[in-house]
Amino acid sequence: MPAIPARLIEPLWVQFSALLPERPTFDPGHPLGVHRRRLDDRIVFDKLIQVLRFGCSYQAVADSTCSATTIRSRRDEWIKLGVFAQLRHIVLECYDRIVGLALEEISIDGCITKAPGGGEVAGRSPVDRGKQGMKRSLMVDGYGIPLGRVLAGANRHDSPLLAPTLDKLDDLGPLPDVITVNLDAGYDSQTTRDELTSRNLTGRIAHKGDKAPIQASRRWHVERTNAWHSAFNRLQRCYERREIVIDTFFDLADAIVALRSLIRRAWAAHRWETRPRRRP
Repeated sequence: MPAIPARLIEPLWVQFSALLPERPTFDPGHPLGVHRRRLDDRIVFDKLIQVLRFGCSYQAVADSTCSATTIRSRRDEWIKLGVFAQLRHIVLECYDRIVGLALEEISIDGCITKAPGGGEVAGRSPVDRGKQGMKRSLMVDGYGIPLGRVLAGANRHDSPLLAPTLDKLDDLGPLPDVITVNLDAGYDSQTTRDELTSRNLTGRIAHKGDKAPIQASRRWHVERTNAWHSAFNRLQRCYERREIVIDTFFDLADAIVALRSLIRRAWAAHRWETRPRRRP
């Protein structure tokens, strides 16, 4: 069973491999001159996709072609090179160039997930009997394309995470003159309004105590993106302890989400050689 469809994994791998530096098949600096051949990067990349999608351990996906130690060491090597962050940035840039990011309407919301192993961004979850959990403060555009996130312990309130989440807008280049930020009732405070005013942003905040369906506002896009992220079981139940590794899996998931939306939305307006016959 493939972790993700071939129409997604192939273009993703082509771009990912283009970011990797050249590596010799054998290490020329080995003191004895006898050592194993370097494992193909594509094999490790597919294993990481499986870990992200199915949420299994590295030992579970390891086999005769690739060990768990090799997966972790190659993962850390790519993290130091910043390849995953570059991949996410390139896919987001391609989406913006072909389809266009809807930055006039952005939405931000927090989402609590389980973190049984604890770690750098874990805390006592108020919705899970005090067990270890992680919160992500996610920002998306008007369609739900993830623009950035901030990771924190599950015991952190959404409101203090708003400012560092909005700081992610600085990485997007030119912005519209008028940006509306859609927020739920958890952000209904004067502190939030002052923060938005200082950034020249317009806030559309749900009022505490007023019941309204989520479809009544533009905030449902971020809820849908949270559901997209939860489809990656590694993010839904995180066993990683280091924040940099968790961010890596989020970067990879964001790239998949953006690429999938790009193919789906460009299907009706563009033609290319490998275009699916049916709309994905």
